[in-house]
Amino acid sequence: MSHLEPSLEKRTIRKVTWRIIPFVFICYIISYIDRANLGYAALEMNKDLALSSEVFGFASGIFFIGYFLFEVPSNVMMQRFGARVWIARILVTWGILAVITGFIQSAMHLYILRFLLGVAEAGFFPGIIMYLTFWFRSKERATTIALFTAAIPVSYIIGAPLSTWIMDSINWMNISGWRWMFILEGLPAVILGVVTYFYLTDSPKNAKWLKIEEKEWLIQELKKDTESRKDVKHLGIMKAMINPKVLFLSFIYFVYQTGSLGVGYWMPQIIKGFSDTLTNIQIGLIATIPYIGATIGMIFWSRHSDSKGERRLHSAIPLLLASIGLVGAGLTGNPYLAILLITLSLTGMYSFKAPFWALPSLFLTQSTASIAIASINSVGNLGGFVGPYTIGIINGATHDIKVGLLFLSSLLLISFLMVLFMKVDDRKSQIENTRPQKFSS
Repeated sequence: MSHLEPSLEKRTIRKVTWRIIPFVFICYIISYIDRANLGYAALEMNKDLALSSEVFGFASGIFFIGYFLFEVPSNVMMQRFGARVWIARILVTWGILAVITGFIQSAMHLYILRFLLGVAEAGFFPGIIMYLTFWFRSKERATTIALFTAAIPVSYIIGAPLSTWIMDSINWMNISGWRWMFILEGLPAVILGVVTYFYLTDSPKNAKWLKIEEKEWLIQELKKDTESRKDVKHLGIMKAMINPKVLFLSFIYFVYQTGSLGVGYWMPQIIKGFSDTLTNIQIGLIATIPYIGATIGMIFWSRHSDSKGERRLHSAIPLLLASIGLVGAGLTGNPYLAILLITLSLTGMYSFKAPFWALPSLFLTQSTASIAIASINSVGNLGGFVGPYTIGIINGATHDIKVGLLFLSSLLLISFLMVLFMKVDDRKSQIENTRPQKFSS
């Protein structure tokens, strides 16, 4: 190895990271704000539109039905049209629909627009995950995915106080604050969609912002990384979707998402239940606390996973912590302790993501992994319908949201056991040998 190669490697990876990660990070923040702000809107919207707990739970979850139906087709289209064009399309269409949500007049309007928002956003997350594999090697993947998916808790850190501030402070033209929240938070997605078309590069060979030697080094490294994975398989679309390993991961993610998104959409109302005197802004500020902890925890845990070259236990342990945290939050009557335990739970939920999403590319080729990731994400995100809707039913029947937390904790425990008992050869991935672990379900 030439004495120049380490500096070339460091320089190239740094340049690619700073070019891509901050931009997709911002896009995903906007995506999640537009997806999750419904929970804050509910603080006023439910009363204005006379929505029951069950209706709100269904409206929260129907997003994921559209997401499920169009996730794989969207990812197939991304391969056909290219990441730059398709991600730009996703951003623009979901931004327009998010803005239109500010003008709804009934539960049916809300159902329709939330379903269409899921259709519009389908393919974005797996598309970005797949896009990152075009630029980063296996050994950097969990950390890279974590830097991208950290946008989820950060979106709550930003979105919670922003959404509640808009609701309390803006009522221009006699339009309710929750309506302005949808309108003002939807516009950035449209703008970013246009920027995406001109900013993103489909592959390293088209990267004019890399020097020739950097481009050649990166292309060769990615080629070597692919060739080093001798055990990967190439499957057709249907075979990838019904592959037993893919189905097993899909079910794990389904159970996980049921618990995770059940908490996410009901968080504002969980916090509101602590005290009748809390304002919307205070609820938003309190809601940032668990997500700050989650952001720090998930980045640390993903780096630890990459350094150890281990994925199974790094996926399983956070799920156990998440389950324990929700049990404690459901049993305690102390609001301060409840927030601490919810912070522990959300830290576990988000720390699970990066090691988990590093699994599919370890046993499938790049093109097949794209379909597999979309399939896992789409099936798994059906849990985003089941979780919020089930909590709505439980809350409507018991009038005690803590019962719902205990239900969600049991689901996270099930997903922990499923990941724990996966058969994985946990051989450490060294810097010199990036061949992946063998995976079987």
